Amino acid sequence: MGLSISFLNIILMMCLLFPDLNVVVESATTEYTTLIYKGCARQQFSDPSGLYSQALSAMFGSLVSQSTKTRFYKTTTGTSTTTITGLFQCRGDLSNHDCYNCVSRLPVLSDKLCGKTIASRVQLSGCYLLYEVAGFSQISGMEMLFKTCGKSNIAGTGFEERRDTAFGVMQNGVVSGHGFYATTYESVYVLGQCEGDVGDTDCSGCIKNALEKAQVECGSSISGQIYLHKCFIAYSYYPNGVPRRSSSSSSSSSSSISGSSNSDPSSSTGATGKTVAIIVGGAAGVGFLVICLLFAKNLMRKKHDDY
Repeated sequence: MGLSISFLNIILMMCLLFPDLNVVVESATTEYTTLIYKGCARQQFSDPSGLYSQALSAMFGSLVSQSTKTRFYKTTTGTSTTTITGLFQCRGDLSNHDCYNCVSRLPVLSDKLCGKTIASRVQLSGCYLLYEVAGFSQISGMEMLFKTCGKSNIAGTGFEERRDTAFGVMQNGVVSGHGFYATTYESVYVLGQCEGDVGDTDCSGCIKNALEKAQVECGSSISGQIYLHKCFIAYSYYPNGVPRRSSSSSSSSSSSISGSSNSDPSSSTGATGKTVAIIVGGAAGVGFLVICLLFAKNLMRKKHDDY
């Protein structure tokens, strides 16, 4: 009896010390599911027969299914009169599991944010989805879709020189990495990625264009994100050193971007805090399991002694 009471006391203590064990996974998920931007065509489907809706639903199902196997997938569904082309891409440092968790949210978000439009693009911090009805007007792969620059500036301290050097390293790395690269150079974290069907040469040109836009658009801002139609880049400067962050990466990247719009690195302690929560939560979970096993072992031993 005393052993049971002691075990209940341990459970109560664990609950008081670690009340957030059930939300640590959700905290990690938000690091790559934050909404960055949406782009919706003005024209809605003309779909009295429901054929477009059926084709769109089938395409969404195919994209979500493929996200468990690959980080980029492009497909076409429908008939000759209701053709829809769609694709998704996950950030290059996400695992297949995280890619699926990210992409699986996009169909609902697309419908919620854009409705039944003839074209839609929804960009999260870790993935994006795009679909177009056949005949939708095309745009240049270099066209800028979205930008965000940090509110803090750090001019006149050598920052821009370090950033530009990091940009050069990243541009070369994207080519050697065949479409994705992330690295840190003297406290400047940079990341670049091209759409999965873009060749190395075109990818280099797209990234170069995005980096030039970052220099012009963001100036001496300590962070920025530039999204072109076929590629995107992000950078952040951390004067006190790039924080260690959680990553489910299967690539060689050393860290990942938080993805929040209009956020400065100085306010990125939330991401670091999430990492700490995950580590503490995981340790607490393991500790709790060990306690349960020990309790079961002692209980069986007590029963054996009684007999």
